[in-house]
Order: sequence, then C-alpha cells, then structure tokens
Amino acid sequence: MSPTSRPTFDPLDLAVMANAVAMIAEEMGTVLERGSLSPNIRERRDASSALFDAEGRMVAQAAHIPVHLGAMPESVRAVRERNPAPGDVFILNSPFHGGSHLPDLTLVEAIDIDGAIAGYAAVRAHHADVGGMSPGSMPQGATELVQEGLILPPIRLVRRGVLDEAILELILANVRTPEERRGDLAAQRSACAAGAAGWRTLVAREGAERLAAGCDALLSYTARRATARLLEFGSVTGHAEDILEGDGVSDQPIPLAVTATITAGTLHLDFTGTSARVRGNLNCPIAVTRSASMFVLRSLMADDVPTNEGIARPITIQTPDDCFLNAKWPSAVAAGNVETSQRVTDLIFAALADAGLPTIAQGQGTMNNITFGGRGWTFYETLGGGQGASAHGDGPSAVHVGMSNTRNTPIESLERSYPIRITEYAVRRGSGGAGQHRGGDGVVRSYEVHEPCTVTLLTERRSRGPKGASGGKDGATGRNLLNGTAIPAKCRMELKPGDVVTLETPGGGGWGSP
Repeated sequence: MSPTSRPTFDPLDLAVMANAVAMIAEEMGTVLERGSLSPNIRERRDASSALFDAEGRMVAQAAHIPVHLGAMPESVRAVRERNPAPGDVFILNSPFHGGSHLPDLTLVEAIDIDGAIAGYAAVRAHHADVGGMSPGSMPQGATELVQEGLILPPIRLVRRGVLDEAILELILANVRTPEERRGDLAAQRSACAAGAAGWRTLVAREGAERLAAGCDALLSYTARRATARLLEFGSVTGHAEDILEGDGVSDQPIPLAVTATITAGTLHLDFTGTSARVRGNLNCPIAVTRSASMFVLRSLMADDVPTNEGIARPITIQTPDDCFLNAKWPSAVAAGNVETSQRVTDLIFAALADAGLPTIAQGQGTMNNITFGGRGWTFYETLGGGQGASAHGDGPSAVHVGMSNTRNTPIESLERSYPIRITEYAVRRGSGGAGQHRGGDGVVRSYEVHEPCTVTLLTERRSRGPKGASGGKDGATGRNLLNGTAIPAKCRMELKPGDVVTLETPGGGGWGSP
C-alpha cells in the first residue's frame, strides 16, 4: 500500500481505536488480579499490563503503576533482540534489560497470528520474593545486584505455546515461596494470553493494515499533544536540588539536581550535579528515571490523552557518567525503583516550578516499603500518605503518591494469609502541612507479628518533610517504630512473637500562606 493510500483516521476513529487498545490492556490487568495468589498482586494490584504493536512500540498501558511507564518498552525491545518466535513468552527482571528491580517479573508474549508476530502483550508484577539475601527480596544493606535475588535476563519461558517446565523449575528453586510464585506466574501467563486474544480480535475486526496505521496515528497523536502542551509554556529553564536520606549502607545524604529546559515543544532534563553510583540499593536504572520523567509530563497533560510511548518523544535526558540515576552493573537497585523514583518526580516538578510553571506542594515522596518474611511465607506492601496541596484545593489524605498507584492490602486479606495482626490503621491527623490549602494527611499502620520473622523497611522523608509551595508549610516527616521506639528509615531486624512495627507516613506539603 502506498503512503498516500494508507488508512486515515478522523477524531472519532482515533478515539475508538485508542479505547479499543486501552480496554484490552485493562482486561489483561483484570485477568491478572483475579487469577493471582498473592495479596500484593490480587489486592494491592502492584502490577502493570501493556500492549505493543508488531514493531515493539507501546500503544497502550493500563492505568496501573506509573513507575513502569518508561520501563516496559525497554523490556519488549530486549525481548525482540532475542529473536522471539510467534507464540513465545519471555520472562525477565534484569534492570539492565528494561527491568525496574528484581521482584518485578515481566512476561512478554509474542502474539501469533497466522505464524507471524503481530504484536506483543506484556505484564509486569511485583512478586513477594525472588530469592536473595533477605526475605521479600527488598534488602536493606545490599551493595550489589546479586544479593537482591535471582537475576533473569530475557529467557524463553514458553516456546511456541509450550511451557518450558525446566526453566520454571529453576526459577521456583531459587525463591522462598515457590507455590505462590507458581500461581502468580500462571496468572501473568493468562493475562498475556488475554492480551493476545484481544489483539487478534482487533486485527480480525480492523484488518492488519488498518490497525498498523491506527497505531502510527495513536503514537503521533499523543506525541503531538505532549509537544503542544510544552509549547504552551514557551522557552523556560528551571533548576532544583534535593537529597535522599542515605542509601541503606550509610546515612550520608545523596544529592540530586536537575536543570529542566522547555524549548520549541521539547523537555530536556539535565541531571548534572546528581550523585555518582552509591554503595546501597538506591541506584536507579535509566528506564526508571525515564519513567519518572514521562510521569511528570503525563501529569501536565489532559486526562483524555492516550497513555502510550508517544509521551516520551519530546523528552531528552542527560546524566553524568556513573550517575546513580543511570545505574550500571553490578549496582544494587531494589530501592531505586521505589524511593529514588519518587524523589526524581519531586525534583522535576520543583525545577518546573522554578521555571514558572504552576506549582504543587510535594507529596509524601516515599512508598514506605515494608517486607516481612518467616518460614514459608513473605509479605510486602507499600503505604499511602499525604498528597501535596495546590492552588486548586487541599491535597488528598492516605493515598499513594507519585510513582506508586497501588491500593492498600485489606486487613482481612492480610491477616488471613499471614501470621500478622493489624493493631492500628488510621489517618495520621494533622500531618499535612498548613496553608491556604492544606496538605493531605499520612497514615498510621501497626503490625503485630505472631511468629519469628524478619522485617525490612525502605522508607524516606523521615528527616526532612515534604516541602510546601507558595508559602505553604511543610508536611510532617514520617516515623518508624518498633514497640514504640524509633528505628531507622532503612533497616532490617529480626522480630519475635508479639513485636509491633508501626509506620507513620509523611503528610503532604501545604499550598499558599496559612
């Protein structure tokens, strides 16, 4: 077909196409959630699903986890480099092949239509354990990647539709909870199969040529909307600096800096001034840094813009050599995905505010990671806190902020599945910063353990609260407690029955003079 005869799409056609691919991705997520065994995926929905065209371009990501936004396309590119056959399903978690951190296992299916690859379905889910030095595979104190768990470059788990039992057996032999992992991986395979089935239905309805042209049109449309939004701000430059509160090995602050420049409809982010690689696991793969950058731009755009790879087109990123925001082997990265990513979003928003864009106060700026592990069980979750206020109103309370979009684990599900009892779960009243509009409040959650186990905490904003904006006051810092006594922001401890661990999460900053 000649370029002049390619199918064209009016706004209504494009909207139908955008919703068609988006709904397939959403259905993949529903299949995953309903089929998973672990509360972390089934209840918290710590997972993402996405669809890619035959060229490996992400045409739709469901409204799941923002930190996966820029990383999933790199995973598919890494799989394509392994020459998949139609019907193959690859598994990977390597942060140097598009992964984020090791507990996030990604499955990528090469969709088979008439013996050819017509597209890709990808599902990423956080597993409660993938081995390593600490139960839950989110270790405090890790200094190299091999300590954090089993590392999987892209390998075939399913070959032309047939599961490789030997590969699955190898993976399950290296985790603490093999049957739960088996069930969650089966749910991921089912989710990929649902995406492949939906894509085949769409091809049958639209035709391969029209669908390919529709993918081109969707990506171009999103890129145009992103560029148009940046053009509204003209040519501006802003700078911001911040710190992370230690890397889990040392309490030495880790500096971050960015200069954000908007010009001619592009956003250039220069992270010169940011720390080199650190010893602990707050190093951040470049895919995660890109995800944070895309999330900031997506937040500035209207809700009706499709979420796809087109968002990345007007963004360029520059990092110094050996920067901890562009982690290289063998850096440990478990907390980079969850904590550093949060600070990168705060940093970029602050730089854009310095450039004159509308301001929003900082949210809690942490995912408040807590992991428990005992004999035959592991449990992981993140906790919400306060969102920052803005000129439009108060910040919401007790919500996941920034790069996390998970739910909480219902108390009933947690207590049924693990030897843990929740003794308190409440909004942390008064923790939001004062202002013309108040910052949202954090939460208080207390865990009483009934068996000997290990607890690991990876948290931030325990020494410096989220900043207010336009004269608003800062949000309260978070606190971690063991039996009422303060414990470090990043720590690993052995617990005995009856011990109580409490997390008090930060509030959001206020906006405007109180």
